Amino acid sequence: MKRADYISWDEYFMGIAMLAAKRSKDPNTQVGACIVSQDNIIISTGYNGMPKGCSDDIYPWSREGEETKYPYVVHAELNAVLNANGRDLRGSKLYVALFPCNECAKAIIQSGVKEVYYLSDKYASSPTTIASKRMMDSAGVRYIQLRPQIQSITLDFIPEEER
Repeated sequence: MKRADYISWDEYFMGIAMLAAKRSKDPNTQVGACIVSQDNIIISTGYNGMPKGCSDDIYPWSREGEETKYPYVVHAELNAVLNANGRDLRGSKLYVALFPCNECAKAIIQSGVKEVYYLSDKYASSPTTIASKRMMDSAGVRYIQLRPQIQSITLDFIPEEER
């Protein structure tokens, strides 16, 4: 008899996005994204961070003040699209913890992603999120707020023989 407590595809891919977020150096916000083919094969992942060649130690991470992170940071969704290295994303699904901003929505639409699964929509009333939803609606990109059956996944890195 097979196990009954295995995770769903949606939980698996959102878990990959959440794990990717752990790579972010941002002290305030860690977001990850995972792009998946129609056959449930992971095409790409990304997380919010500085562009390649731009040192995490030199560029700013603050949210307020004279110099902020906002002109520099690449969002998780855009990084996932770019990390696909030209692979065909038409018809794919994107999993991300936070609803995409308008700039990421443009990249999502242009790349051919057809569905966006997200956990949080905490900026729902912001002009950028309103613009994102308007563009995705016009372009026929579905967005679905995930309500997973599970609340967390624990990863254990201790070898079986040491448990």
